[in-house]
Amino acid sequence: MNKDLNDLWNSILAEIEVDVSRANFITLFKPTVMLSFEKNIATIAAPSSMIVDLLQRRYYQIIKNALDKHAGGDIEVVFIPKTVLPVIKDAFAGPLFNQLDKKTLVLPRVRAEYTFDNMAVSSSNQLAYVSATTVAKKIGQAYNPLFIYGSVGVGKTHLMQSIANEVFKTDSTKKILYITSEEFTNEVVEAIRTNATSGMKRKFRNLDLLIIDDIQFVAGKDKVQEELFHTFNILVDRGAQIVLSSDKPPSEIKKVEKRLLSRFSGGLTVDVAPPDFELRTAILLIKAKKYDFELSIEAAKVIAEKDRDGRSLEGILLRVITEAKNRGGELTDEILEIALNNKHEEYSSTFRPDEIIKNVCLFYKIKSTQLKGEKRDAFLVKARQVAMYLLKKEVGLTFSEIGNILGGRDHTTVMYGVGKIEGLLTKTKLSEDLLGITKINGGSVVEY
Repeated sequence: MNKDLNDLWNSILAEIEVDVSRANFITLFKPTVMLSFEKNIATIAAPSSMIVDLLQRRYYQIIKNALDKHAGGDIEVVFIPKTVLPVIKDAFAGPLFNQLDKKTLVLPRVRAEYTFDNMAVSSSNQLAYVSATTVAKKIGQAYNPLFIYGSVGVGKTHLMQSIANEVFKTDSTKKILYITSEEFTNEVVEAIRTNATSGMKRKFRNLDLLIIDDIQFVAGKDKVQEELFHTFNILVDRGAQIVLSSDKPPSEIKKVEKRLLSRFSGGLTVDVAPPDFELRTAILLIKAKKYDFELSIEAAKVIAEKDRDGRSLEGILLRVITEAKNRGGELTDEILEIALNNKHEEYSSTFRPDEIIKNVCLFYKIKSTQLKGEKRDAFLVKARQVAMYLLKKEVGLTFSEIGNILGGRDHTTVMYGVGKIEGLLTKTKLSEDLLGITKINGGSVVEY
């Protein structure tokens, strides 16, 4: 990025910083860069597709107003994910890549910072790490499929996206797709609904590398499992690589066809244990470096004692960084203690998570098992997103903690749900619903 663009974008960010919370600025705005500004079109790159989505839905007008003011005109803003550094090459004419122009390709949904080089390794994840690096070097030849399992926040997504980044870096002509099982399900359902199954099959069956996160959520979905089974066979026969992740090993996944479970178990199955104290400390030091924050080893050790979930630790770290920057920038023992001891202080006297779940279920007349289940009926999705929003705003839980409470959902799904409700509050009467939910007292929710 040249100096003029850098100066312009820094001026705009300085203005935006006044209008948004410090936490949102650090997380959403600070990592962005202005790639180009031509013909009244400003192209802004953000770290991931999720952040792009949040900026577009929640902050587009704020960004546009600042650009209009500084650039002197009616500016159009275009956001792109900064997932993998753009590779200049002949354009690949296919549906699997987002084209920035005729010669620039970006690998969707894969975070650039998720690489093997910046992954902390210890005994809890060493086997999975070695297996993943081997697969990245010899796709389709080593372990096929590679099945990685472990609880939330242990680094499964980092491992899988590192494989994608490594393969793409080695050979950018490879057709790579990273997708969650929920997204795979939606694609299959939409293809059936619109009678477009042939296009959907071409998309998934012509890949060199298919990575599916949270594969356990295909349980009980017969059509999805059938499509996955045939896709699996075709890709393996073609020598393509498949990588899957789950919160449990194949043998413990219920409501999945035996023939599909057999395929899951046909390669190498490795587990990732919760990070030990030393690994958590190393992760925090790596994350702090990513946020350009000087974190001492002693401070990292103190934070590492607070949680075993990698994602929760990052949330705690962000709170520490925000507290330090709000108080002058230097992290002292006093500031560290304040940041760590106030995790849910402003919310703790209002609601507990179980009360939020109960009240949402009572208001929408549903069972808690429906709220936490896999069905995606419109009324259930709305209730689920309302619960996500209230658990975030009223209880102060992290996205990972909310995902665990609501049936083991991915933190990005929770982030999207919270953003969805925030976007609706100013446009609908949803705020009245939220007021009603938080005023419910008593009652009970039936379980089955």
